[in-house]
Amino acid sequence: MEELQNQPQSIFGKWWLPIRIWFYPAWLLYELSMRFYGYALDIYHYIFKNLEYIFPDINLTLSHITAGICAFIAFAICFVYLTVPACYILFLFFKRGNLTNSKFELKLKKNL
Repeated sequence: MEELQNQPQSIFGKWWLPIRIWFYPAWLLYELSMRFYGYALDIYHYIFKNLEYIFPDINLTLSHITAGICAFIAFAICFVYLTVPACYILFLFFKRGNLTNSKFELKLKKNL
């Protein structure tokens, strides 16, 4: 039982505690945005290459515009419904002053 009472200290010291509230959500925002940008770029290339088979009479400019709109919509949906909520939840998780004895920690310890 004593092992649960002695929590390990951060290797960065106490100065890291207020910074991590903003650092981890910002890092997650960057990582997820880059991942979803890659997905949108793949969607753009796929639609641009295959649009001539779907609509053979479409011209080059319109195919660029259609592929760009589809890629932007895919990025926007992923960003709004996945990235923003994940960053907000992570921010709220680290905003708590003391994470010890939280419901999340108790559920995690049961599973381990």
